[in-house]
Amino acid sequence: MSISVGDTAPEFSLPDQDKQVVSLAELRGAPVLVVFYPFAFSGTCTGELCQLRDELATYTDAGVRVVAISTDPTFSLKAFREKEGLQFPLVSDFWPHGATAQAYGVFNDKAGMALRGTFLIDAEGKVAFAEVSSPGDARAQSGWKDAVGQL
Repeated sequence: MSISVGDTAPEFSLPDQDKQVVSLAELRGAPVLVVFYPFAFSGTCTGELCQLRDELATYTDAGVRVVAISTDPTFSLKAFREKEGLQFPLVSDFWPHGATAQAYGVFNDKAGMALRGTFLIDAEGKVAFAEVSSPGDARAQSGWKDAVGQL
């Protein structure tokens, strides 16, 4: 079961596509949109993250930091970010495999991948929005924007 609105968001410190550590603690003080996705270079994930790229100003103009997390290794994330022109960190939950996705309740043990979980974390570290979608279903990002508007 995933974490819920009102819960304290689990901390994480994970490497991004450039092997620089991204930690939730260091992002505290500003809202953070944490987007878990199954795999880099997969059709639905690419579509979702490119939509997020195209609408990034909706979040950044509201002071929201965006972080996308998968269980892919950093090398894959670097190539994916460069290919798609993504301007937000792609963070690797590769090892210990899926530990952060597990903490958020969005890890599929059988497939070894993150589910499509989206969490808006407020500046104090509390979950303000939580949504989990099926692996094959693209998320409607309108709910994310509505949640940002309510911060």
